[in-house]
Amino acid sequence: MNCGGTMKKNLFRSISLLCQAAVIFFLAACGDDACSSASAEGESSAVVAEESSSSSVTSSKKSSSSSVAKESSSETESSSSENVSSSSLVSSSSVDSSKYLLPEDSLYFSTTVVEDTLEIFTFGSVIFNIAADSFLTKFDYGDFVTVMIPGYDSLDVPVVASYSDVFPGEFFLYVSSGLNYIKLEARYGQMAEIVGFGRDITFPIDVTIRIKKRGGYIDHLKNLRSLSISYYVEAYPDLSTEDFANFRMVKTTGMGEGALYRSSNPLDPSIGRNKHADSLSQVAGVKTFLNLTDNEENAELYNGYAESYYATQNVVYLDVQPAFANSPFKIGLVKGLRYMIEHEGPYLVHCTYGMDRTGYTIAVLEALMGATAEEIKADYVKTHQNFFTVIKDYQVALTSTQVELIQAVIVRLMQNAYKVEGVDISDFENADLAAATEAYLLSLGLESSEIEALKNRLR
Repeated sequence: MNCGGTMKKNLFRSISLLCQAAVIFFLAACGDDACSSASAEGESSAVVAEESSSSSVTSSKKSSSSSVAKESSSETESSSSENVSSSSLVSSSSVDSSKYLLPEDSLYFSTTVVEDTLEIFTFGSVIFNIAADSFLTKFDYGDFVTVMIPGYDSLDVPVVASYSDVFPGEFFLYVSSGLNYIKLEARYGQMAEIVGFGRDITFPIDVTIRIKKRGGYIDHLKNLRSLSISYYVEAYPDLSTEDFANFRMVKTTGMGEGALYRSSNPLDPSIGRNKHADSLSQVAGVKTFLNLTDNEENAELYNGYAESYYATQNVVYLDVQPAFANSPFKIGLVKGLRYMIEHEGPYLVHCTYGMDRTGYTIAVLEALMGATAEEIKADYVKTHQNFFTVIKDYQVALTSTQVELIQAVIVRLMQNAYKVEGVDISDFENADLAAATEAYLLSLGLESSEIEALKNRLR
């Protein structure tokens, strides 16, 4: 046996791990917000730059661009932009390559759910009895893993160090070095409800975590950190007024001409696009608005509300978070769709940016009406092309790789939310999305007659 060689390798690996831990600790000390586990993270109470989520913008009057913190790309939907900590950004060079030498069949942990009813029923977090540093001896940030627990077949989720490392509505495994646990979370949502935990749960609850794809989320992390937007029209010289306002008619297969529109918020002046969106809504003759982000009282407080075209039309105020698999969003979605059935079109759906909540809601309606997978993904990414990415106060077009990574987000969001309702669209490209969406809406509580009436409104 080469004991000397083995000791050297172990010593080298120990030094490497200590260095990595020191770097993570230093970066975290410089401002990582990852430890903020406030429930659905307290993010849901953050403000609602709505899709601020998607654009986590930090703007300075002159450097109008703001770095996206995940929500950035998805419109932080209800949380005003949040800065993303550099400690959670994973690049291929920062990954511990020694872990890749471990055999695939050894890349799993068996553990249990921590019996913490405050976390489960108040914050919706599902905490696992594994020290984060122990978990990181086998897995790394940017890995995709499969989490298997009773009440849900399985969840394929990325391993990340911060809530802002995923888009609003996405599921993830939160692993922060130094903590004596790891957590299964839903961005803006309550994972305990998604998993199926009720007040009658009994412990212990066994859990198995296995590798799904090594480094499968690293490109998404890098892309998320590269996105930035601006609040100022001067940063978008190549965009039309419609694109700047993120205003457009939905034209996917099966959708009637001029039946459905989407945009950024026609009332909220915080991102500098509201007056454009309001004026374009009037030109299009929109009669009914679905406001996913505000309640009526707050909407009427926006400066200029009384003089807006918006204030003269039918509006349903849903005030929901981008927690697509949780009850509040599902209840709000059903309420909004019933309002559409009961009121005349054309219709316009919006949140703040028109990215996350709007993006998901529009995708559901497109799928219902017969849109293809490619059409749904293309319309979803169009919003991101309207906002991102601003470099040195000037918008630069997204690369083809960035487009593909963003398109993959809406696929994951729909797959996860549909699966919770027992509807399988895992093969998204080949699934019968119209039939699947009907099944999904029936599961949410709509009647078959209501679904047909909604389709008639949109034809």
